[in-house]
Amino acid sequence: MSLGGDIIEVVAPFKGGTTAGRLLEKRGDGGYMIIMQNDDGPTRRAHIEARGLAKVIWTGSHPDHRHPYHATQYHPRGIKGGMMPELDSMAPTLDFSRPMAERFGPWGACGPDFESYGAGMRKSAHLRLRDVRLRLAPGDGDTTGAVAQWTEIFGVPTSGYELAFTNATMGFVKGEQGKPEGLDLITVQVDGKETLDGILRRASEEGLCGDGWINLCGVRWYFEVADQSKGKL
Repeated sequence: MSLGGDIIEVVAPFKGGTTAGRLLEKRGDGGYMIIMQNDDGPTRRAHIEARGLAKVIWTGSHPDHRHPYHATQYHPRGIKGGMMPELDSMAPTLDFSRPMAERFGPWGACGPDFESYGAGMRKSAHLRLRDVRLRLAPGDGDTTGAVAQWTEIFGVPTSGYELAFTNATMGFVKGEQGKPEGLDLITVQVDGKETLDGILRRASEEGLCGDGWINLCGVRWYFEVADQSKGKL
């Protein structure tokens, strides 16, 4: 599912014994992974492994893909926020020489048919991922330490008390008793108040609206009108 040039993966296991299925059984609906992109995933993986910062649980490299890419998933144990981190990188090609700068660029995990999913990205160009918040484990209030840890492991720069990706920010909220560690909320920017009103109206008709947010897949989704006077996030 595309949010402009960003991708939301919806995981719905159809057989038993899967990692995602076990997580759903343990925590219920909610977030599963944070998938990031940088310019050189293999080099960052070597940095992480050399320092023992995180454990690699899966890696895949596809140099013969139409748009070559590399992906690595890391074990979430010990990484604040309760999400499985994945760090990917796309190799430059003749048609996409600067992958990190392309809002509607190819994404290897979506497959080789970029024309098809690229059209979906452009169709949803009025949407932009703005912010993500992860909830810490119950009793853990060290939100600043969580930001510092993700910066140390994955090299994400910071802005104030948040991680500053090229397209969005990510921060943390204190853990609460009775609530599991994991994805707390997502904020999406929408071009135009009329479009925003239409989203909220349709969500209300489906019974998904909460107090200023939409409840979908166990996650709170906030929507806000984009400030057209500002540049790209």
